[in-house]
Amino acid sequence: MDLEGADMYPNINSEGKDSWRTIIANYAHPDLRKSIWQIMNTLVPYFALFYIAMRSVEVSLWLTIPLAILTAGFLVRDFIIFHDCGHGSFFRSQRANDWTGIVTGILAFTPYYRWRREHAIHHATSGDLDRRGTGDVYTMTAREYLDAPLWKQFGYRLMRNPLALFLIGPILVFVIVERIPPAEGRREIAGVWWTNLALVVIVTVMGMVFGWRNYLIVQILVLFFGTGAGVWMFYIQHNYEGVYWERHGRWDYFKASMQGSSFYKLPAILQWFTGNIGFHHIHHLGSKIPNYNLSRAYRENPVFRIQPLTLRSSLKCLKLRVYDEANRRLAGWEVLNQYRQAPAG
Repeated sequence: MDLEGADMYPNINSEGKDSWRTIIANYAHPDLRKSIWQIMNTLVPYFALFYIAMRSVEVSLWLTIPLAILTAGFLVRDFIIFHDCGHGSFFRSQRANDWTGIVTGILAFTPYYRWRREHAIHHATSGDLDRRGTGDVYTMTAREYLDAPLWKQFGYRLMRNPLALFLIGPILVFVIVERIPPAEGRREIAGVWWTNLALVVIVTVMGMVFGWRNYLIVQILVLFFGTGAGVWMFYIQHNYEGVYWERHGRWDYFKASMQGSSFYKLPAILQWFTGNIGFHHIHHLGSKIPNYNLSRAYRENPVFRIQPLTLRSSLKCLKLRVYDEANRRLAGWEVLNQYRQAPAG
């Protein structure tokens, strides 16, 4: 792994190719007290709010909806714990990571072992045009889109439509798609079935104890808001103007992390609910850093001070649809006209 182009980052120079690894290593240490506290300040409010929201259904749905949105915020935070466990960064003990990941994954309707494997592939291939399609928001190049059959073009347009991508798709993926076992991987297949069984038991017990109407309304609302927010965060981390994409022979891990993952600068409250995952460039550079150390790594190292995305500027990313490989940028549908007029290849 070379650091070609590392002069763009003045604190990581060509004289010390491993210096960024040294910086990352300083923060890749789980703190047991912080991890336990994060579990407590996430799961206790989550369960309490979920219960209150179920009771609120008997009063008014207009009260239930804001409660469900707040509960969904804690579900996003639960997913960040699950995410860190998948990286083995939340506890020093791999067993503790696995068991915590399994439990938090069930709350998020996500099988731990299957997701952990796919997410590891995402980290190993992010920004690589020749290794797309696992654990990412699938992106076609403009030329690939034009060369695709009409049915595939239609499916891709549907998938990249914001309504489908952030409102309909997320809940379908987490409620239905995540229930389907993968084609291979003994532990991954078993993990899906055990997660499904756990969910059947939990849903049945909750419906019988608190009433099916109350439970299902709240569970669907929490999943709707939580998964939509989660997919938006994942999308904005790798779909923005200037994002790094490169063919495999020229792909570079350092560039893929620092230029292919965004710094999403959020208000403090949203940064808390999203577990600092907005510092995504740092996370991709060092996935062993626990989420609660990411902001400190950013503050203490000027090398990580890249141009941020804000809530306002991130909305512009909604128009991005295909990768314009000739000009090395994500672009909207309008770029297709340029490729139609240019000879293929």
